Amino acid sequence: MDLLEIQQIIEKGDLAKAKSLLDEYIAKNKNDDKAYFLLGNIYRRSEDWQNTINSFQKAIDINPESPAVAAKENIYKILNFFDKNLYNQ
Repeated sequence: MDLLEIQQIIEKGDLAKAKSLLDEYIAKNKNDDKAYFLLGNIYRRSEDWQNTINSFQKAIDINPESPAVAAKENIYKILNFFDKNLYNQ
């Protein structure tokens, strides 16, 4: 299965299937930054911020011009926006 097909599965909301397919894809294509970017998007949609950041960083390590650069910056903006005082209420 190619990345376009996996992206369509993500867009349909079947994140578990898409993650499984991406894991298989990445095992065979360890240097494909687009795969790590898609994986980061799966984690983002699940609000798994640590794995989101790690996946985006892996994409950036492979390709410094990856769209993961902007995506990672946006995640940090989101995380910095949260009012930490609200956690104690």
